[in-house]
Amino acid sequence: MNRIRELREDRDLRQIDVAKSTGIDQKTLSNYETGKTNPDSFAIIKLAEYFNVSTDYLLGISDYNFFGFQNVLNEISEIQIKLKNIQDFLKKNTKQ
Repeated sequence: MNRIRELREDRDLRQIDVAKSTGIDQKTLSNYETGKTNPDSFAIIKLAEYFNVSTDYLLGISDYNFFGFQNVLNEISEIQIKLKNIQDFLKKNTKQ
């Protein structure tokens, strides 16, 4: 599961850090990251909660890595700000 490794490395964490926080054995976590074994539902839920992502994101089903209603609202807010900035830029640069 490359997403587990990506999430861990993005946060500058060691496998042992994640293992201690989730209760998943470090060797088991290593096996998940290398694809030697697949996590069971318990591990998927624990890892998703730990990294604050959806299980769909963790499993590679979705490319959206937010978890919960508030995270969705935050993402929408950020998109709205970006769109406003683009609109302002276009208004300034299309006037003749």
